[in-house]
Amino acid sequence: MGPVPRTDRGVHRAPRAQQPRAPRPRSHVRQPSPCSAADHPSPPHPSLTPICRCRPSTLRRSGADREGGGTDAGEYVSRLVRAGTAALGFGVTPVHETVPRSLVEACARHGLPLVEVPPGTPFTAVGRSVWRLMARARTAELRRVTEAQQSLAAAAARPDPVPAVLRRLAAALGGWAGLLPTDPARPPGAAAPDPGPAPAAPAAPSGPSGPSGPSALPGPAPADPGVHAGPLPGPEVLAALAALARRVAPGSAATATAAHGELHLAAHALGDGRALALATPSRAPGDHTVASVAAVLLTLLTRRPAGAQAAALTRLLLGAAPGEAVGPGPWYAVHARGSGDPQALAAALGTVLLDPREDGVRLLTDRDPAPQPGWRLGVSAAAAPDALPGADAQAGRALERAEAARTPMARHTDPGFAGLVGEAEARAHAEALLGPLSPVLRDTLRAWLAHHGSWDRAAAALGVHRNTVRQRVARAAGLLGTDLDDPDTRMELWFALRRSAAPPEAPSG
Repeated sequence: MGPVPRTDRGVHRAPRAQQPRAPRPRSHVRQPSPCSAADHPSPPHPSLTPICRCRPSTLRRSGADREGGGTDAGEYVSRLVRAGTAALGFGVTPVHETVPRSLVEACARHGLPLVEVPPGTPFTAVGRSVWRLMARARTAELRRVTEAQQSLAAAAARPDPVPAVLRRLAAALGGWAGLLPTDPARPPGAAAPDPGPAPAAPAAPSGPSGPSGPSALPGPAPADPGVHAGPLPGPEVLAALAALARRVAPGSAATATAAHGELHLAAHALGDGRALALATPSRAPGDHTVASVAAVLLTLLTRRPAGAQAAALTRLLLGAAPGEAVGPGPWYAVHARGSGDPQALAAALGTVLLDPREDGVRLLTDRDPAPQPGWRLGVSAAAAPDALPGADAQAGRALERAEAARTPMARHTDPGFAGLVGEAEARAHAEALLGPLSPVLRDTLRAWLAHHGSWDRAAAALGVHRNTVRQRVARAAGLLGTDLDDPDTRMELWFALRRSAAPPEAPSG
């Protein structure tokens, strides 16, 4: 069956020797679905008649066929379009010899394809034609999705998989595709390794041109997509895409969609603080399936696999610096105790770097940790790779505070020198060092050190005579066997006195 000829009146005319067929649906028109007769002026239900056949009696009853009846025809066609009708078939004779001009003009105004059904064509023939169109559309959709899946899989096997997948996706959808951060405060890719070198290319202006190669946004922009492909949208579209990306942050929805002018926008969560953002001029059947396949591939490609840690360990053992082996970070050391599975905890924290022990688990992650059910966590401050040993000690002390306070998680908060020693160890050392001193001598020594060795100010603070202070300090030095004129000795005693567990007692005269 050849193409349906079009008359000079804007009507698609089906040849008499053939069964009528509707024109091929455009990208922005709904695909064919079951057809029925429009025997009433009310629009058919959208779930039943996206393609319908209009009988002459319908227009006669609605008054659209009389002279000046364009208003009624316009209202009728408008309701059909709102109901989701994709095309309208008009059967001529016996009421009309030709399609009424008012109906032709109304369909032209609303962009509704109008097909003239030849006389003597049974309605069942129209139905069979529509069903064939539906089967053809389904087959075309399946073929398109299958071909897109194959091309995406081939792109994922290239040396530059992430840019290659984005290029194929942008070509398949006829729009723009890129990676956006779900957290604007974190630069794209901060939680994941560099997906690979992307060839630099100038930003492609928005327009009808085909997909371009990956490139970076020049200068500041509302959203920096980093690696992307396709004609670059304007700043307003990028800002709308950035808002969609925030809606698919971890713990939120997996997908989000919106419309911006004539563009269809979508965001798919990838994990690791990334989202796949799409801007396409239309939404054809199968687009969501193709985008979902690409999102799965990009999720796997942007997450650091266990093999990367094995390679990092190899580099470290062969003499590489920590920063060269595992990346610049920042990194967090985590100490954890609980009854759960350590592997599941590591997966929740986004890492495979863990050291399970009998008394707990130690982990390293480049994500900012959050509390986890069934676990008590101690988290270090963010640290560079060469500062990880200190971060490990911080995480251990933070875990002690979390257990003492019975909280799910504690972070390292003391940046001072005293924070380098755990609370229990510091208190035990203080008791061992200050053991020979009575509480009165401890208070006197603390006041004397706090006033930088001034007898008069220490005596005023304690409410005793200055000679009493001299005697007590001398007595303390003798019991400790130390030289109180040594700055190192004074520093050690000061830290010990601060951590001392002995309650203060009122000094005696």
